[in-house]
Amino acid sequence: MLGMKDSIQRVVGVGGVFLRARDADALRAWYAKHLGAEISDWGGQQFDWTVGGSTTWAVFEADTQYFGRPDQPYMINFRVDDLDAMLSQLRAAGVEVSDEVAEDEHGRFGWACDCEGNRFELWQPPPGR
Repeated sequence: MLGMKDSIQRVVGVGGVFLRARDADALRAWYAKHLGAEISDWGGQQFDWTVGGSTTWAVFEADTQYFGRPDQPYMINFRVDDLDAMLSQLRAAGVEVSDEVAEDEHGRFGWACDCEGNRFELWQPPPGR
């Protein structure tokens, strides 16, 4: 008898995150300027993972406050090497940045909003991860 693991196909990771924008060129430029995204001809950036890298996928309740605005249907988490430096850089550029910084066994987390008001999360993993 086949177990459930053998009977269905399963997802093995998150292959991408895609955003709808009111002004796609302006939003791409914002992410390039403020987060250093290297925007390619096709309009995005491919991130290559090394051993130990991971992407988290999760479903939240409809009334979560975690995403910011109640009408925001998604939130992107960006991995960074130095959370404090990134938050300082964003603040210096006039970007809306939350004063809250959270820390737990998974690392340190901060939040900001892009030029269209989409809240995103910045994550600095613990040393060695």
